[in-house]
This record gives sequence, structure tokens and C-alpha cells, in this order.
Amino acid sequence: MEKYTRHQDWKTVKELHKQRQSMPSKDTNDPAFRRLHYIRYADDWLLGFSGPKQEAIKVKEEIKIFLATELKLKLSEEKTLITHAKTEKARFLGYDIHVLQEDSKHDRRGQRSINGVIGFRVPDEKIKDKAKQYKKGGKPTHRKERTINSDFDIIAQYQSEFRGFAQYYLLAYNAHQLHSLKRTMEVSLARTLANKFKTTVSRIFKKYKTTRETDGQSYKVLQTEVKREGKMPLVTYFGGFKLGYKRDAVIVDAPPIGKVFSIKSQLIDRLLNDTCELCGAKGNIEMHHIKKLKDLENNGRTDKPEWMKRMIAMRRKTLAVCHECHAKIHSGKYDGNKVAKHAVG
Repeated sequence: MEKYTRHQDWKTVKELHKQRQSMPSKDTNDPAFRRLHYIRYADDWLLGFSGPKQEAIKVKEEIKIFLATELKLKLSEEKTLITHAKTEKARFLGYDIHVLQEDSKHDRRGQRSINGVIGFRVPDEKIKDKAKQYKKGGKPTHRKERTINSDFDIIAQYQSEFRGFAQYYLLAYNAHQLHSLKRTMEVSLARTLANKFKTTVSRIFKKYKTTRETDGQSYKVLQTEVKREGKMPLVTYFGGFKLGYKRDAVIVDAPPIGKVFSIKSQLIDRLLNDTCELCGAKGNIEMHHIKKLKDLENNGRTDKPEWMKRMIAMRRKTLAVCHECHAKIHSGKYDGNKVAKHAVG
């Protein structure tokens, strides 16, 4: 490169530079190097192995023997795959995981910055499958079953479903692709409201669209509020948060699927009642959400706390509680006080 630079043969310099960028800076085929990592979540597990494929096959065989002899379990050959992390992707907890390789990606020092790094990706089919819930004939459509609820409930439910899905995938480097899902759900939401109020989608956007400031950034959202005498209004909106890779994101649960609020008892009515459905306290009410009722019913606990019994008895996946009860539920310290007689049913 120095030689051709002196001769000002820039075409050859460019080709040599490209060739140099494709060469690894370290020995990637060290025959003496091995590394094995193991990670498990519930009954899902993953091994990360650096070494020859023949040894990976041997590790898998040893696991198969261990499961059979020590645990009396059978290894599923269909699900237990050996994946080349650089050319293929492994599926774990809803993410696609693979080794990144991009010679043109440099840091501020001019060095290749992502080659060999493990990357998390939102699988394309996950986004498509989620979007299908709000489409008909390939286009966003209204959700007729939701039109019996108030506009507050409809917007809140769409927001809860989208936020839960999007925040689960904030560790993915392609999380920005969730904008397409957001647009699909936004149009579906607008058409659901238009169907409810027998009007046009354009009028719905004109009525509900506004700008909301979050973390110093402005976002276009669909928003509605319910005024309360002597109190701050209840506000709910769709959108209003950044979609993109977040390195320090904390994933607490799988993305929610299906309905969030019971159509038999509207969220807005329970919030306006301003009463804790556990202790009966008034004011400062928050909503506690769970993904599935069967998670409470079949969690193996014989002595369930009162908040679990309450949600099972009401057949609801939401519970209106005061801040103190909500904090105790999340910390696992709720003492199971009996429900006050004047608590809402």
C-alpha cells in the first residue's frame, strides 16, 4: 500500500485496503484454544463453544448420556441443534443470536469494532406474527371486539401490548425495525376508534394526535385523557418512547400475547373509582398486570397470597392497587391481608 501510495495508484491502494480489512487481526484458528459457556433460563439452555465442530458433537453426545443416565431424560434431537454462530443464528428466549461480522464497521480509532461480537436480533417472523394480529388481507384493520370499550381503554390496551413487545427486544441491534410494527398497530388503533365512533381515520388522527415529551425527546402519539374534579386528569397514549438498541436494557419477562384488559370491567372505571382492590385505600392507584391467569393458578404455591387469590377469583389479568400494595407485590413481601369489605369487586 505504501508503494502504490507513492505512485499515486489509488485504485490499487483501495483494493489492497479492502483486502487488508478482510484479514483478521488475530489467529482465529489457534488449535490449542477452547472456550465453553453455559446459560439456562427455566427449561431453555444454550452452550457457546469455541472450537472444532467434532468436539461440539462430542459435547452434545456427553450431554445426551448424562441426561439419560443421571436424570432419566431424553435429549430432543430436533431441538438440540449445533449452529455455526458466524453463518447461522441460534434461537434462544425469542432472540436470534449470532456472531457479528462487518469489516466496514469501525470505531473512532479506525479499528473494526464488531467482528466477533455476539449480537442479539429480533427475528423477522416475530415482528410479522405480531403484526398479523392487527391485519386483515395484509393491511392494518380495526379490532371489532374492542369497540365496546372506552377510547381510553382501547388506547391503553394497544399501548400495553406494543410496549411489552418492544421493550422485550430492546437488547436487539435491529430493534429500530419495530417502527413497522408500531405503524401497523397505530393504524389499527385509529381504525378501531373510527369504527367505534362511526367516523373516518383522518378525523381520528386529527382528534387524538399530539406531541409528547419523554426523556427530553418529542414523540408523536395518539392520546386521550379523562378529567377528574379536583385531581389531575387520567392520561393514556400510544407510542411515546424510543425504539432502538439499548445496551443496558433489563428484560423482565417474555413479550405479552393476547388481551390485556377484561372487557367486563373497564380499566377507566376502576381507575376513576380510585380505590385499592386489595386494602381498600383511596388514592394513588396503579395497575398490576400479569401475562396469563394460568401462571397464577399453576405456579405450584399451595398457600397463595391474597393478591393472587383476588385476581384468580375475579378472572382478571389486572388489579387496581395502591402504591404500597403494588410495591409489596413486586418485592414478594405482600403479607396477604384480607380484602377490605368496601373494596371494589
